[in-house]
Amino acid sequence: MKLFLETLFWLGIGLVGYTYIGYGIVVWLLVKIRKALGISQPQMNDPDYLPEVTLVVPAYNERAYIEAKLQNSLALDYPTDRLRLLFVTEGSTDGTTELLEAQQQEYANLRVLGGNERRGKIEAMNMAMPQVTTPLVIFTDANTTLNPQAIRNLVRHFKDPQVGAVAGEKRIEVLSSEAAAGAGEGLYWKYESFLKKLDTELYSVVGAAGELFAVRTSLYGHVEKDTLLDDFVISLRIAGDGYRVIYEPEAYAIERPSFSISDEQKRKVRIAAGGFQAISRLTHLLNIFRHGWLTFQYVSHRAMRWAVAPFCLPLILLLNIPLALLPEGGLIPASTYQLLLVAQVCFYAAALVGNALESRKIRVKLLFVPYYFSFMNWCAILGYMRYRQGTTSGIWEKVRRAE
Repeated sequence: MKLFLETLFWLGIGLVGYTYIGYGIVVWLLVKIRKALGISQPQMNDPDYLPEVTLVVPAYNERAYIEAKLQNSLALDYPTDRLRLLFVTEGSTDGTTELLEAQQQEYANLRVLGGNERRGKIEAMNMAMPQVTTPLVIFTDANTTLNPQAIRNLVRHFKDPQVGAVAGEKRIEVLSSEAAAGAGEGLYWKYESFLKKLDTELYSVVGAAGELFAVRTSLYGHVEKDTLLDDFVISLRIAGDGYRVIYEPEAYAIERPSFSISDEQKRKVRIAAGGFQAISRLTHLLNIFRHGWLTFQYVSHRAMRWAVAPFCLPLILLLNIPLALLPEGGLIPASTYQLLLVAQVCFYAAALVGNALESRKIRVKLLFVPYYFSFMNWCAILGYMRYRQGTTSGIWEKVRRAE
């Protein structure tokens, strides 16, 4: 009996360790080996390659951000005659549409696509695409700020005909006084950026951040209106068709963190629910004989992050209890399991303390990792429950952002 429990315990630890640390080590080693063998992905950086681009900005009731977003878009370092701006305001009632329409006479490359009904971001994107006549389209959120070189750095990769999409980087603007919600989110995205760089060097990233990503217009397929993670599904379907998805860290979108941990939880739970929805719709990507490296990256970097590790963590804790209490007789002394149990209890206790302090806006750096790690995985479990209950709407509940 103890041997069986030990097997499950160490299997769980192995799966969690691989998901969060092991995969990064493995992909780093694979990239190093490929480079040693003279195998590397092509790098495109022709400054004269400046194809026509449409920047699509879905914007529902974004009056607080829209003027700054328009000015940021107009100030991007890209030839004006090759850049078109398309804002989709689908049913906004706060003056977003009217403000943009008033600017159309002044800016010839600006177009506004409105509507009387809010249908959600993905329907806004689907509505925009028939209006796009440029070979490339870039999607970005209304509440983000792009760096001046963002478009140039995105489009340069499309000179390679095997590149179907390019994912920009999401950066969280965290102030020194921010709560753990923002600080933890910032640490998470720094680690994600590191993994995406390795993914690109190996073969392809598995999923783009909706804050900023570009695709070949001809490769965009109509996405189901109830899709929760449009950026992920669009980019993975393009990758599944045999094209690479590139990560470009020098094209980035900056946004403020969630206003509070409750706001961040709403966002994370919905993302996790969307992850399970995407897994159910992208089952063909599990065929490693067909997709090779893409399957390895998709399962290791995404599927396990949503569907395996979060459920292993409580199992590891529960299994640790009888292993620490049972008499000797297993492969490892009971004292080892006792120490591991103490370590787990301390880790989750630190997470609980972090949660309590965050609610009081008290920021303790030492608690960032246990707090945000536990928080993310708890949100994944809640996301699975939400997915099982049914997610029929692609309309996001707007989350407040820190001022």
